[in-house]
Order: sequence, then structure tokens, then C-alpha cells
Amino acid sequence: MACLPPEIELLQDLIRCPSVTPEEAGALDLLEGCLKGAGFACTRLPFGEGEERIDNLFAIWGEGERHFGFNGHIDVVPAGDAGAWTHQPFGAVMEDGRLYGRGAVDMKGGVAAFITAAIEWIAAGASPTDARISLLITGDEEGDAINGTRPMLEWVANKGLMADVFLVGEPTNPGAIGDVIKHGRRGSLSGELTVHGSQGHVAYPHLADNPMPRLMRMLAPLMQGEIDQGNAHFSPSTAAVTSIDTGNNARNVTPNSTHARFNIRFNSDHTADSLKAWLNAHFEEVGGDYDITWIPTNAHPFVTEPGAFTELISSAVEDTVGRRPELSTSGGTSDARFVASYAPVAEFGLVGKTMHKVDEFTTVEDMTTLKTIYSTILDRFFMEATA
Repeated sequence: MACLPPEIELLQDLIRCPSVTPEEAGALDLLEGCLKGAGFACTRLPFGEGEERIDNLFAIWGEGERHFGFNGHIDVVPAGDAGAWTHQPFGAVMEDGRLYGRGAVDMKGGVAAFITAAIEWIAAGASPTDARISLLITGDEEGDAINGTRPMLEWVANKGLMADVFLVGEPTNPGAIGDVIKHGRRGSLSGELTVHGSQGHVAYPHLADNPMPRLMRMLAPLMQGEIDQGNAHFSPSTAAVTSIDTGNNARNVTPNSTHARFNIRFNSDHTADSLKAWLNAHFEEVGGDYDITWIPTNAHPFVTEPGAFTELISSAVEDTVGRRPELSTSGGTSDARFVASYAPVAEFGLVGKTMHKVDEFTTVEDMTTLKTIYSTILDRFFMEATA
């Protein structure tokens, strides 16, 4: 059997570690050994207590003034029904140029690509006095993201080891490598609304207080889909009601209370506080007895303005694959939202079509292409320092 590229061998080893949040399952041990062997200084950074404890890894190489940072996660979502997979979800099976396994795309593939790129770039003759590369690798991105990248960044900042820029290896491409660079993300706000009334017979509505009509009026602003027109960098903010429940199975009884969940994905025209104030005022206008609970998501909108950093990534992608990627702020949240408070950040990784799905896979070709792009980015970033 032909030798596989090192990025594929590393990805196979990572997939075989069933690191479903919050379990590390040997993935960080594997990476620490690999990075130490390449000259990186490694520090394990556990945060949290008991069942919430998460292990993370910070690795740094070089002493140069110019400092490039990679960020990624090794935790994965559950595989679900293993019997529904063509190959075992943590088996890392190769077939027809595809590597199958949970986390292949989201995002052990990105981690394997940027680690291999960094190691090979250093081995090609990089001088530690002219460059510095650091890696922030967390085990808490798919979960609540409380004990991962955010406290890691605080630790790094306190140590004076913050990179000048960061590249997050999330799967940003919808169809092919080179489609999209994410240079920002929308924020996320969730709420749970309970409207109280009094139960009664449907034939005698005047003797009861059906909470459903009030709930519908309260939810009306969230039922329109888009809540603004968007702006230069962001698409319109969107709202969705995700659940309405009365706990009432009877057809001839109005409920005592009703409960709804909703989520807003919002652009930089808003803040979580401004949205809360807007909806709280509307709820009060409808009136009646209700409770609202706001669910903290720690997800605020951010954007890295197009400029030298996004151009560096764009040109590396274009010169590798022959097309110019789109700059986008679409999609859900990622740990880039935490990084943005400290340094310019962008995201670029594999094709995301199979992330979180049964038979998640990436290809040998995509992995090698991504590693090449990351290596080119390092070349050009540090070339600027000596130009």
C-alpha cells in the first residue's frame, strides 16, 4: 500500500480518538507528542471542575517578533447510530480517496492540516529567531465553549504570548476548497418565554384565560424571518421560533400556560442587550403574566475588516486552487468570536457538506490542498517581516 501523506496519517490517528465533548480520549496526548518532537513547547490548560473540566493544549515555537496563531478544536459531536454509518465512525477508514470518520471535516481535518503545515514549514529551514507560531487547540467547542478557547486566550494574554493574527481551521467551504473565507460571524441570542393563564373548558372561554393568543402576539416580531435589511458585511438578522409547548393533550381544555423557545442570529446593527430591550418592551406592551429567560450564548457579532490579513489568505488560496474565495460572515458561531476580542481573525478550512452527518468524510486531495494553502500563508506572513 502506498504511503499516505502525513496530514492524512495524523488525521486518521485523531479520528481514532473518540473525543466527543468533553472527552479528550487521547487526542491531545497524540498532538502534544507530535508537536514536542517538532520543537514546540507545549502546555496543557485544563479549565473547569468535575464533569465540566475540559483539557486544552497550547503549543508555541520560535522567538520571532512576528507571531502567527492557529486555532482549532479536537472535540466532536456524537456519532449517533453507528449502525447507520458505512464505516465505523471512529475507524478512520480510507476508501476511494475518502477518509471517513466523525470529526474528519469538523474539525480534526483542519487541525491535522495546520499542524502538518507548521511542522513541515519549520523543518524546511525556518529560523526560530525570525518567526513565532502558536497553536490554541481546545476540547470544548462543540459543547458550551466555556472552558476552552475563551479562558485559553485569557491565559495567553496574561503570559504575553498573544499572536498578531489568528487563522481558525473551521470547514468554511460549502462546495470546494477555495469557495469561502469567513471574516466574521453573526451573534446568537436565545430566549425561553412562558405565558401564564388559567385552564378552562373551551366552550366557556370567558371563564378561563387562554395564554395562547397572548403568546402569539408576543412572538409576532420573531415570526417574520428577517428583522433588518443587513449591512455592508452582514446579511439580514434572522429570528426563528423553535418550539411551542403547552403540555396539554386535551382537545376541549385551554392550557394553563404555554412555553416557547426562540433564537435570533443578529448582525452588527444590534447587540444582545439592544435586542433584549426591544423584545422586553414588546412583551410588556402585550401585557399579562409571563416570564422570559434569556439564554447566554457568549456569541456576539464580529468582523475582521477586509485588508492585509484577509488579502494574504485570499491570495494564498487563489494561487493554490486558481480561484478567488468569497469573504463571508454567514453560518453559525465558532470560537473565532472569542479570538476577535484579541487579534484579527479569519476562518478557512475544509468543505463542510458532511459535518455532523452520518458518513462524515474528507478527501486526500482536499487535505493536501488545505495543507499547501496553510504553508503558503505561513511563507507569505513571515516573508512580510523580512521584506
